[in-house]
Amino acid sequence: MRMSRLLLKTLREAPADADLPSHKLLIRAGLVSQLAAGLYSFTPLGWKVFRRLEAIIREEMDGAGAQEVHLPALHPIEVWEKSGRAAAMGETLFRLNDRKEHGFALGPTHEEVISDLAGRTIQSYRDLPVTLYQIQTKFRDEPRPRGGLIRLREFTMKDAYSFDTGWYTLDASYDLAFEAYVRIFQRAGVPVIPVAADSGAIGGKDSQEFIFLTPNGEDEILLCPSCGYAANAEKADFRRPPAVPGEPAPMERIATPGQKTIDDLVANLGVEARQTCKAVFFRADGKPVFVAIRGDLDVNEVKLKNTLKAKDLEAMDERMARAAGLVAGSASAVGLTGMTIVADSSAVEAVNLVAGANEDGFHYTNVNHGRDWKG
Repeated sequence: MRMSRLLLKTLREAPADADLPSHKLLIRAGLVSQLAAGLYSFTPLGWKVFRRLEAIIREEMDGAGAQEVHLPALHPIEVWEKSGRAAAMGETLFRLNDRKEHGFALGPTHEEVISDLAGRTIQSYRDLPVTLYQIQTKFRDEPRPRGGLIRLREFTMKDAYSFDTGWYTLDASYDLAFEAYVRIFQRAGVPVIPVAADSGAIGGKDSQEFIFLTPNGEDEILLCPSCGYAANAEKADFRRPPAVPGEPAPMERIATPGQKTIDDLVANLGVEARQTCKAVFFRADGKPVFVAIRGDLDVNEVKLKNTLKAKDLEAMDERMARAAGLVAGSASAVGLTGMTIVADSSAVEAVNLVAGANEDGFHYTNVNHGRDWKG
């Protein structure tokens, strides 16, 4: 086809609602067109790029011995209820009824459906190991779809599933898939680093993801060039700075007018950030959660969500905190009732911390877990 006939519209400037650089480039190059939040149409040029990537993936997966299948995107809700993940997926799962009022879901992933297919077709251990994969449309009711094609409500996923006789063959199947992914990225010209990752809603014992290093990404990893350790911040183990040693002292209430942040307390009280107890507020499945963590550290929301076994987790803003009876800037777990209190190990092991007095303009000194509060 002549280029003069190609349906292609490029833009000199990116739209105001395009946030990530990748999103801006996709729009400006005319590869995609946004229909609604989390929903994109591919133009002829964008679809050619898409199909080229699909071809690379198919060639490498077929070369690794995997077999391609195609599974329905529409699932009877019973298969999700049987696995228990209808509840676990929460509001992320798109649900609908047919004309006979039978419940269905639009598939956000395909573990349940591929297991049904395997259960009906694999007759003996002699049929194993086998790896099945597909390239299929997925649907997730993301609360905040953003980043162009990064987080969508409707998207295409290549997913593969191996069925094995034991851990040994499972590890071998995993290694074959891993090597196939390495070749896929190499052929696509994308330099990536494999890192340990959180398994998220999919579950599982081990998980790795391939990270492309860029200052414009939305994930954060920890990478050690000397020992080779690499992990997503959501998953990483770390050695935190030690707490200030000492013996528990009597708790005292002091006036701290206008001091609402850890930096304020450090500047005015002459303490280090690690000698304070930070209060962070969340709602987990609609219920308030109070997190106490040492002042020099931040809450890892993925680890918190996993700890609480929550479907949905969101940080409270000041208005939501007030509605829950919390005093933003002067809150602590001392005397707090009526909500879940999560105590990070950093706050449990530290002694004589400065924490809020649950009254605007006042804090406690020498606050200690176990004696003055529990979580």
